[in-house]
Amino acid sequence: MIKQSSFSLSTSIFLIVAFFTATTALDPAPEDPIFELYMHDILGGSSPTARPITGLLGNIYNGQVPFAKQIGFVPPQNGVAIPNANGQMPTVNGINGIPLGTGLSGTAFSGQNLNGIQTQLGPDGLSLGFGTITVIDDIITSGPDLGSQPLGKAQGVYVASSADGSTQMMAFTAMLEGGEYNDNLNFYGIYRIGSAMSHLSVTGGTGRFKNACGFAEVRPLIPAGQHFVDGAEMLLRIIVHLKY
Repeated sequence: MIKQSSFSLSTSIFLIVAFFTATTALDPAPEDPIFELYMHDILGGSSPTARPITGLLGNIYNGQVPFAKQIGFVPPQNGVAIPNANGQMPTVNGINGIPLGTGLSGTAFSGQNLNGIQTQLGPDGLSLGFGTITVIDDIITSGPDLGSQPLGKAQGVYVASSADGSTQMMAFTAMLEGGEYNDNLNFYGIYRIGSAMSHLSVTGGTGRFKNACGFAEVRPLIPAGQHFVDGAEMLLRIIVHLKY
């Protein structure tokens, strides 16, 4: 009798465990929290949000900044200047004197871009912007227009990290101060200039984003044009996928 009771108890426990295991297996995994941000990166003009602090600088600043080299038509020491079709050194893109190799726009980059257009490299064969560090205090909004609801700021840096000028290493914190969210989220990764989409890693955060991980899809967009900007604006659409 004792043996039969033990057998029945064991069978019951097995059935209960099997039931909960099967139920858990059938339940769908919770969906990743997804939200969307628009980041406005503006070089030059009267209200810039991005500032190159090393590398080559054009005439977007009146004075020198530490570690920077003012550019012109004089090649570096022992360098050979190779003029373009107009007989000039193609060091700036013509928008407020912003030098080639800075910013997140593929049309402003020197070297072989993804459209197959070859522009001037430096005397050492590297892109004129290679190694340039740009500090950002970019505005984050809920929509593509700069006049949309402000959500906060993206503060950090991006660095021209490839010799041909095709990528920027980005490391920044999105400080979200409005809307549904009100905390910080950290991003790190490689932004591919001219690519339809790049991916950044989410490396953590604070507040409700504590212990968050995941990734972000970053897509370049043409600025909406509803808000006048006298600098060179690069608009990024950031779709964030999070897990905890």
